[in-house]
Amino acid sequence: MYYLFVCSKMSIRTNKMKAVPLLLKQLMIARSKFHERGRDESFDGKLEKLRLDLNKIKDVFVRVKKNEEELLDTLAEVHAHLCKLERKKLDEDMDDICKRIKDSAHKLVPVDAFDDSSKEDDHKGGQIFHSSQQLQQPYQRSRSQFNYYSLSPLLQYCLNSLVVFPQNSVIRKRNAINLWIGLDSFKDTETENKTAEELGEQVIDDLLKCNAIVRNGNGKNPLSNKFRISTSVRPLLEQRVAIHNANYRGHCFKVSVYGATELRYELQLEQKKETLGDRYFGYSIHTVFNVGASYLNFRPQWVNELKNLVVLQLGRWQDSPLHHIEVESEEFLKELKNLRQLKYLSLRGISNIFELPSSIVELEKLLVLDLKACHNLETLPNDISSMKSLTHLILSKCYLLEGMPKGIEKLTNLEVLKGFVISTPGKSPYRISDLVNLKKLKRLSIHIGREAIIRDMDFQSLEGFFELKCLKISWSVSDSRYDIFQTILPPRLRKFHLECFPGKSFLRQFLPGERKGSLSSLEVNISGGKVEIMEVDFKWWKVDILRLKYLKRLNVDIDDLKSFFPELKYVEIKQISNHSYIEHEWDS
Repeated sequence: MYYLFVCSKMSIRTNKMKAVPLLLKQLMIARSKFHERGRDESFDGKLEKLRLDLNKIKDVFVRVKKNEEELLDTLAEVHAHLCKLERKKLDEDMDDICKRIKDSAHKLVPVDAFDDSSKEDDHKGGQIFHSSQQLQQPYQRSRSQFNYYSLSPLLQYCLNSLVVFPQNSVIRKRNAINLWIGLDSFKDTETENKTAEELGEQVIDDLLKCNAIVRNGNGKNPLSNKFRISTSVRPLLEQRVAIHNANYRGHCFKVSVYGATELRYELQLEQKKETLGDRYFGYSIHTVFNVGASYLNFRPQWVNELKNLVVLQLGRWQDSPLHHIEVESEEFLKELKNLRQLKYLSLRGISNIFELPSSIVELEKLLVLDLKACHNLETLPNDISSMKSLTHLILSKCYLLEGMPKGIEKLTNLEVLKGFVISTPGKSPYRISDLVNLKKLKRLSIHIGREAIIRDMDFQSLEGFFELKCLKISWSVSDSRYDIFQTILPPRLRKFHLECFPGKSFLRQFLPGERKGSLSSLEVNISGGKVEIMEVDFKWWKVDILRLKYLKRLNVDIDDLKSFFPELKYVEIKQISNHSYIEHEWDS
């Protein structure tokens, strides 16, 4: 024991770069041992305070060394001028040199690392560091483009949670919002006027405005649905959120702090092959996130150590389908019913899942169920009416599904329904009009199956979806008989996507309802299919964003598009008959 203590002490004294990570790891182990002997909330609170203080300085050694080198480089430059007696050069650069020396000297101690915005801790005593407001020069704070501590608690909470995505990741807006909903980020902020989905959209906008995140792309696209965490912000978040990302008993552990005191223990699956259920963590895991695993295996009764799990992200979060994920067996799904606290479940893009067991309907707290691109999935539970908490049901690109389960019309909290299948009456008894009582529905995608029977007035009933903002209709058939139906679009629609439309023209197909006065700007995406001419009835709409992709029979001219859509501000064309790629924007 004495030998181990001496080795640890020597390591901390002799390797300053590893001192804090080593201490944090030992703190985590000791905390687990103390818990085994009996939990003392007061003492555990002091250990947590120590952890937070240590976490603030874990990169101080790196930053001090970097700042020292910057100052020495400047001094070396001055020394060279003096040695060479370069009077003229030295005279010209003197003001700049003096300023650089002063700035480098001010940065020697990275006092912003000691910033502590938690006022609650001030009266508890025992602070290791004072607030940087007592130390930092006023001009230094004004130079920063991002101030974490100016964010509301909600924005801090949501921003912290994004650290689960690897560094420099391109994050889809929808993935972030679904994660926040699963973490119940909006439980204290939802109002009658805004749903969780809308609050998530607002958080994205606010984080963009304060430069915490940046849009992904070349900047022309006015409505990019992807973003990255700003490179200057990521280190700050990692300081606040993570104890360390070291392996602990064979798994990558991260302990995340949300809000002032709430701890969330996250298990990240990073190895190519991962097995759940063969470790005892000693902690209550709240989140399991598949960062990069391609092959997942599950021991019998794997959920025993995950009883308090809130988020289970096993599926693909990456944008590209090249990120392949498969399970050895779908037997693990039968254990899901025991995760009574689960609010977010993603099996997106996982192979070898053929049937979702009926027991999954016992997850009555589940908010988000994401099964997108489970290409082997054929069967859903017969009746899902008991899953009344669901706000997001995502079934798109599950091409073997032939119908919808019973009770879907009773899920009155649904805000997002993707992959609603229209098939033969025997396989899917539901019509679009059956969903009209889903008053909160904001996003809907409809897939017309190979043997679909489209009845009169089916698509005209969309006029009654008064809250719907995003609508997608896709076809898996190319028979022209499937394009002869009239659709009356919802009055508040803002985004309309047609995929693999089998007709040649859109004339007299898609019309606005009677409430024309409420129509506003519209984004229209048309991808795939047999469209040949851009004759449209969209003159009723103020189409300001247009995307045309993979339309081999379509020949268009940019000027013609502007005449079709006078309000057009941005157009993206990709792989059509006469253009391989064009991106154009008009001045407002």
